[in-house]
Amino acid sequence: MQLCLAPLQEIAPAGFQLPANACDTHAHVVSDDTDAYPFVANRSYTPPGAPEARYLSMLERTGMQRGVLIQISVYGDDNRYMLEVLKRHPDTLRGIAVVREDITHAQLQQMHEAGVRGLRINVLFGGGTGFDAMENLARKIADFGWHMQFLMDARQLPELLPRLKQLPVPGVIDHMGHMPVSEGIDHPGFRAMQELIEKNDWWVKLSGAYRISDDFPEFADVVPWAQALINTNENRMLWGSDWPHVSITRMPNTGLLLAQLEKWAPQASQRNKILVDNPAALYGFGL
Repeated sequence: MQLCLAPLQEIAPAGFQLPANACDTHAHVVSDDTDAYPFVANRSYTPPGAPEARYLSMLERTGMQRGVLIQISVYGDDNRYMLEVLKRHPDTLRGIAVVREDITHAQLQQMHEAGVRGLRINVLFGGGTGFDAMENLARKIADFGWHMQFLMDARQLPELLPRLKQLPVPGVIDHMGHMPVSEGIDHPGFRAMQELIEKNDWWVKLSGAYRISDDFPEFADVVPWAQALINTNENRMLWGSDWPHVSITRMPNTGLLLAQLEKWAPQASQRNKILVDNPAALYGFGL
């Protein structure tokens, strides 16, 4: 079982002025109390503690005023800790849950009231919900105005496109497709990702550069990749830190990850959309 590195204490400055109400749309919280909040046996890694106070400190130090918590795979469908954190910050935090296929309407309603706005499909790490459940779950959440978020390798997209396009809810792709940028922007998987955000109600998270790059810690090879996505549809782009950066062998500086956004989106108007307007629309924050 992989024991994860802890996130760096130092957070470098982003190097550009963040707009008011900037939102980090992708991070996780992990309680220090593993007895009260046990990890699932079939997890792919063991994370360090990343509790509420440290998460909120990270948001403040990066200049973020809003955040979206993603249910981490090591908890499976036990969303309790994330939901407790969300309930304490109803104006500034939203969440994405992981549930079983037999989830009830009443249970979804309780999650909605706590601030959940979507469900995650995860086929890369143990403890997640897979593609088999997505159509049924999408029907259950449609009336709530939620979306489905996909942690997957975009090289799988071409064969999945017919199913994804039929879903009755919007979709979000994590970590710029979570495929190596060395595959190139002409790869069918990248083209399929562009097709989803260009013609459909789909979104991509500009996150996890260190998961797809061969150039640590500069990530210069990610610049054309991210810019191609932004140029496809800047109104469907989101930014996320992916803190506390689990399941990796080299730990990036969270502030320097944010600094990448200025390279990817040089215009302040673009960054305002990515950091403020787009997440406000998708997660239901007020502008």
